[in-house]
Amino acid sequence: MAIRGALIAQNPRDKVMAARAVARDWRLGRLQPCFDEPMPDRPGRPQHPELLAPREMPRRGKAQSLKGRIALFHALAHIEFVAIDLALDMAGRFGGEMGETFVNDFLSVAADEAMHFVLLDRHLRSMGSQYGAFPAHDGLWETALRTRHDVAARLAIVPMVLEARGLDVTPATLERVRTAGDMRGSQILERILDDEIRHVRFGTKHFFNLCNARGDDAEHLWKTLVNCHFRGGVKPPFNNSARQAAGLSRRFYAELAS
Repeated sequence: MAIRGALIAQNPRDKVMAARAVARDWRLGRLQPCFDEPMPDRPGRPQHPELLAPREMPRRGKAQSLKGRIALFHALAHIEFVAIDLALDMAGRFGGEMGETFVNDFLSVAADEAMHFVLLDRHLRSMGSQYGAFPAHDGLWETALRTRHDVAARLAIVPMVLEARGLDVTPATLERVRTAGDMRGSQILERILDDEIRHVRFGTKHFFNLCNARGDDAEHLWKTLVNCHFRGGVKPPFNNSARQAAGLSRRFYAELAS
């Protein structure tokens, strides 16, 4: 399966090209909707960056300094690199169950994340660094492992918690980068924020559709799944306007945050 091939690609450039190609070929009808090949528990990864436990990660400097900004953009590049795999795995692991519209949506997410990664890595190179120069953590993929058995759990945690958290923190990060005079960096973050609203909307749409098909109460099930599968809690501050635009009502997460 082409999706699996993109997922196991190790070299960042190869993974980016493969993710874009599979999204394009699926959109153009060049790929058969066949999902009988199992997805790997671990995606392909380059030799660098070194992956550490989240608690072992060194502290980043302030975004006002060049060193701090490089560390920030490296962390963001790693998030987007892993996000390529999360979207590919979503489409390949659950596409047979969820249908072609689901695959359309999450392969388009994979292509977006690949583009985000390229923009961030290019920006790192303009600052004299590159992806792989700093250690990173594998917490995002650990979440994928914990939810690999159930598409509802994956949707509840990855788009509706992790990516929604990106909607919350990106505006403040963007402002710090802009204040530091990094206009290109701020433009990249603006693009990512706009795209991530759509990505969270895909997640909420398919979660609600799944709950309707199963006869589950969406709000109750989401809270149950978050309590079961997400470590760390859903914490404010929240970007309520962006979350609302993505289909996430405040009543979903306000109780968990209190």
